[in-house]
Amino acid sequence: MFSLQKLLGQDDKFFTLLEASAEECRASVQALKRIVTKSSGATTLEEFVESRRKDKAITAEINELLCRVSVTALDREDIEALSNALYKIPKTVEKFAERYLASATEVRETDFTRQVGLLEKAVVILVTMLKELQEKAHLERLSGQNEQLQKIEGDADELILDTLKELYSRKHDPIKVIILKDLYELLEKVVDRCRDAGNVISHIVIKNS
Repeated sequence: MFSLQKLLGQDDKFFTLLEASAEECRASVQALKRIVTKSSGATTLEEFVESRRKDKAITAEINELLCRVSVTALDREDIEALSNALYKIPKTVEKFAERYLASATEVRETDFTRQVGLLEKAVVILVTMLKELQEKAHLERLSGQNEQLQKIEGDADELILDTLKELYSRKHDPIKVIILKDLYELLEKVVDRCRDAGNVISHIVIKNS
């Protein structure tokens, strides 16, 4: 059994903040799903900006706490690495939303369901991993969750190859090809960000087991 007893002190503030950051990642992906599936009338960046700002504030609070606290439950560099990895997720989602809305007339008929489905699975796993890290989960379970993230990232790689083959088939307008290639690559990058955060968590677990 994997024990995190030596990691946890009286104050679990860092875990609370990291979990809150992961929840903002999930909120940004949920907002992304709403605009690409047209499930709400929202066509602005407000939700994405809000999630990114909240996560930025959480990241700043973590950095401030690192400066004030002499003893931390996790190694300081690991806390910083995980915080930064999580922040990049809503930041990249917001970048996608900006470009998606800017090119709405060109991409409104495009189906991003498969890409967003992979993102949803990835952020749910991240939130679960952080909860279980704090709750002293088994090493095997956390390792299995990280393996799931690796599989999702592999599925995203295969998916973008399939979509690029279709885009390069000369059936589409060249301008639309450029726009869609950019959007597909940004969605893949979000999956990569989730994988990176999972790798940091896995590193923390192995390092302290």
